[in-house]
Amino acid sequence: MKKRKELNFAVCINSEGYEASLEIGKLYQVIPDREADANDLIRIVDETGEDYAFAKSRFHALDVPLVVQKALLSIRA
Repeated sequence: MKKRKELNFAVCINSEGYEASLEIGKLYQVIPDREADANDLIRIVDETGEDYAFAKSRFHALDVPLVVQKALLSIRA
């Protein structure tokens, strides 16, 4: 059986210096990125649909149920 790729989400807890790009309290989709992870960064998808790397300390990872993930991703479609 093929393992399903799990989506991840994180909430922004610090937008200092990036107020135009990040919104405190907003939920962002996380894109898995080993290189970013190794450098203590997290890659997120912003409002434009583009992904960018930010310091992990700016976010808190959340366990989001699959039904909620699908609903959030359908908003972008």
